[in-house]
Amino acid sequence: MESKASLKYARVGAQKARLVADVIRGKSVDEAIKALTYMNKKTAELIKKLIESAAANADYKKTMDTDRLFVKSISVDQGPVLKRFRPRAQGRAFGVRKKLSHINVVLGEK
Repeated sequence: MESKASLKYARVGAQKARLVADVIRGKSVDEAIKALTYMNKKTAELIKKLIESAAANADYKKTMDTDRLFVKSISVDQGPVLKRFRPRAQGRAFGVRKKLSHINVVLGEK
């Protein structure tokens, strides 16, 4: 059995979010939450809440033992890019690309 949760349009770049996702892939839910709690990254808090949501989904379904859950898979995909402009010297404009990402978590039971 599996439990899933997803976060769409997260305001972080996919490359930076993958660094955090690689750390917790394959770990138990308790280990992953402990590791994310003390990680000094913006994405760590987002992924921690996402794992807690997937664990709550598993608890609600009552089909899996919540003590035996682990991060079966976690994927971070590139989302759309918000294009903005910053003012620069002599009346020029400088383009800024604000990247978004989609994060998907699947928890399995050992």
